[in-house]
Amino acid sequence: MADSPTVPRQALAPGYDISRLIKGGWQLAGGHGQVARDAALADMMAFADAGITTFDCADIYTGVEELIGEFLRNWSARHGANAPAIHVHTKCVPDRDRLATITRSQLEALIDRSRQRLGVDTLDLVQFHWWDYNTPGWLEAAVHLDAMRREGKIRHLGLTNFDTPHVRSMREAGVALVSHQVQLSLLDRRALGDMAALCTAEHIGLLCYGALAGGFFHERWLGAPEPTEPFENRSLVKYKLIIDEFGGWEAFQALLRTMHAIATTHDTTIGAVAIRAVLDEAPVAGVIVGARHAAHLPATCAALALSLSAAERAALNAHLAAAPGPRGDVYTLERDPHGPHAGIMRYNLNTTR
Repeated sequence: MADSPTVPRQALAPGYDISRLIKGGWQLAGGHGQVARDAALADMMAFADAGITTFDCADIYTGVEELIGEFLRNWSARHGANAPAIHVHTKCVPDRDRLATITRSQLEALIDRSRQRLGVDTLDLVQFHWWDYNTPGWLEAAVHLDAMRREGKIRHLGLTNFDTPHVRSMREAGVALVSHQVQLSLLDRRALGDMAALCTAEHIGLLCYGALAGGFFHERWLGAPEPTEPFENRSLVKYKLIIDEFGGWEAFQALLRTMHAIATTHDTTIGAVAIRAVLDEAPVAGVIVGARHAAHLPATCAALALSLSAAERAALNAHLAAAPGPRGDVYTLERDPHGPHAGIMRYNLNTTR
């Protein structure tokens, strides 16, 4: 495998560009094994040294904003005034049980807490989420956050896991949005329909999670028997449901065999093929990689050196065209209160003050 190439960058807004590979923080929040603080900080340093200088986290990822805040201090101490810029994208996710009564002051308290945890005056990007459309107030909350942007507490505003009509409504109300974080992979193409068209028209970059399907896009699953509960971590629980929507284990294995054949041709990995396929989608500004350890860096960055041929894309697309799902708009399945996807959600991990 060749040495990792330079990580390309993408402008989300004038004067604000990010690395197209983004280090995710969800796996540091629990449910994926014990997190060793010193090792996690060293891994962040290694990712930044490799050119992955954009980090993703959330106010509901327990302990992660504080951990990244410590990394930012270490990075500044190491590099001094000439430290390369690190961009941190966090989220504002009010608890579902408090949506009906949440006020601007409570939203501002969440923003101020994130600023304090990260040790910054201005948050680079806040990605807003609202659990339940049936509870009024999502548009008002977005307007409040946009006001905080104008006041200087937030540099840029984005969304995470909204459907197309709600994104359109926010734009029509004048809410300034630069990004939308959505699930997108070779298993899940929901964001490439109406959402992609709207975001392209409105100059909203897609920041995509799930490209590696929680680790299922890996050689260890090639030819493996279908796993059953209990799964070893929360990512596998989540993405096994997506595999079921895609058409089941056999359909997934067929896709995996094609990905492996492509990877073998290029002397790379199944994961690199998975990431490259998402990076190549026109509306995609960046791909969030959940690699917990710096040992995963070479395999992650290998996607940057990979170029898929037209024939290879056609081979992958044949599997996608045959798949019965997932269908619908972004996050619609996950919002069905009677469906299996909602059954694994944790809705009240925050605290409004």
